[in-house]
Amino acid sequence: MKINKVKNAISFLFENGASAFYYKFRARLKVRNVDYSKWIFNHMPSLEILDLQRVQNFNFNPKISLIVPAYKTPEQFLREMIDSVISQTYSNWELCIADGSGGDAVVEKVLKEYCLRENRIKYVILSNNMGISENTNEALKLASGEFIALMDHDDILTPNALFEVADCLNNEMDIDIVYSDEDKVSFDLKKYFQPHFKADFNIDLFRTCNYINHLFVVRSKLLGQVGGFNREYEGAQDYDLMFRCIEAAGKIHHIPKILYHWRSHSESTAENPESKKYAFEAGKRAIQAHYDRVGIKAYVENGPLYGLYHTVYKRDENPLISIIIPNKDHRLDLDKCLSSLFNKSTYKNYECVIVENNSTESETFRYYEDITRKYDNVSVVVWNGEFDYSGINNYGVTFAKGEYLLFLNNDIEIINEDCLEEMLGYCMRGDVGVVGARLFYPNDTIQHAGVIIGFGGSAGSAFVGQGRYDYGYFARAMSTQDYSAVTAACMMTKKSVFNTVCGFSRELKVAFNDIDYCLKVRKLGKLVVYNPYAQLYHYESKSRGLEDTPEKMQRFKNETEILRSSWKEIFEKGDPYYNPNLSLERFDFSLKPN
Repeated sequence: MKINKVKNAISFLFENGASAFYYKFRARLKVRNVDYSKWIFNHMPSLEILDLQRVQNFNFNPKISLIVPAYKTPEQFLREMIDSVISQTYSNWELCIADGSGGDAVVEKVLKEYCLRENRIKYVILSNNMGISENTNEALKLASGEFIALMDHDDILTPNALFEVADCLNNEMDIDIVYSDEDKVSFDLKKYFQPHFKADFNIDLFRTCNYINHLFVVRSKLLGQVGGFNREYEGAQDYDLMFRCIEAAGKIHHIPKILYHWRSHSESTAENPESKKYAFEAGKRAIQAHYDRVGIKAYVENGPLYGLYHTVYKRDENPLISIIIPNKDHRLDLDKCLSSLFNKSTYKNYECVIVENNSTESETFRYYEDITRKYDNVSVVVWNGEFDYSGINNYGVTFAKGEYLLFLNNDIEIINEDCLEEMLGYCMRGDVGVVGARLFYPNDTIQHAGVIIGFGGSAGSAFVGQGRYDYGYFARAMSTQDYSAVTAACMMTKKSVFNTVCGFSRELKVAFNDIDYCLKVRKLGKLVVYNPYAQLYHYESKSRGLEDTPEKMQRFKNETEILRSSWKEIFEKGDPYYNPNLSLERFDFSLKPN
């Protein structure tokens, strides 16, 4: 009975695709959303753990200076912010506050009161409000710590926040920047919501939005090198500063724990983005300035949401792209794929290498004759062996003349005319080895938006089945970002990189060869980028038939085991671009149950 159920499940998966499989079996699994307001209380450190942290002796006890610009802060909020710092289980800190309230008697009274009680608190009363950048610079002048932590005047630290920072600094002494996860908290501090469980450092995601935010801690020496806050980026001054710090930093460490509660109210950028449009325009300029400093030729556009940005790369050349398309019959699918390229793509310097593998229909061969006669940039080469996705594509590459390779399934149709340019712009970067796209099912639901290692016990696409216009978790479905892998249904790579890693692994004939390829490229130190602005339909034809024989089922199992054994470290430690607090049983970045 169990064997039949597994057989039926695998058959359903390969016949209907991942989206249908997910939604069919999700109901049977009875997966429920996790209530974060309950989850957070179960994951806060206990009083016993906090007491142990207070007596912990570190070999390295860096002073951490918390920098806070205050401006007409409500007394209750100010007191709660300061109390959250005083309650830290790590004791070597100082709180440096610059008050730009212009002589607000209440704020000054509170600061004076706390300063008399606690010698680790420093403050300066500014004669006038110089703006948040200059006010924060004034607070920076008070700092004497080896590390600087940024904090807003009405937010809250968890009691273990600085302990966790000190702990990671003791484990890795060469860290320059530390950041943590965060959530939002209501006025009365009774409701916690919208947790942001972040990826490890992700430069392309950071160039798309300021996903780092809080808590952000940077080595004082490095901050001194790059300078303080720049008032030209008022409203996005943190974003600008972080870019400059990241450009100069060595190691950047992410703590996957909620250490910062962002108080949310009607005037906050998070809850009312219309109130701070200027901040988002400043953010766009901060990204542009970053590109200009590091010598990347690009320009920045506003994305589909406030605070989300779209980078467009400038090219000095239009290199040849070799598009490798395996095909077995399915003439109509192939014709739709090629027609979309010929009729829609504004990028014209490409060739199509169709790898014929074991077609049986005479119409297919007549189509080959017609299409190669009509277009001089289309060729057909013949693979005579059994179906072997890796072997077929590796074989196709031997005929490729281009500097860049685009692996494309025969049932793909491009949507936007600049699709190839979007992918090529990223692929031409020296630090990038692979670029993937956003793929949709014919019903406009997501088929692929990046791959997470560990989904379903192996690897799977993010946000499968969500609507085309759904933003996904913190807009990640629509955010350009680095991932561990992307699907080879539409995947661009440098030919030089492909040759360096010896192409697709012949051990993986059907499944996970693209995942393995991406991980090999990442091992070279190259990035794998998901670009949501390259959009295509994926019709998922079933040219190979069902995986319903014992032999095929065993092969799938074997290839899963090959992937896991080849890349033990990432399966054991977890995908660095996916937070360990999120579920591997769902594709929508849902919170992992307790």
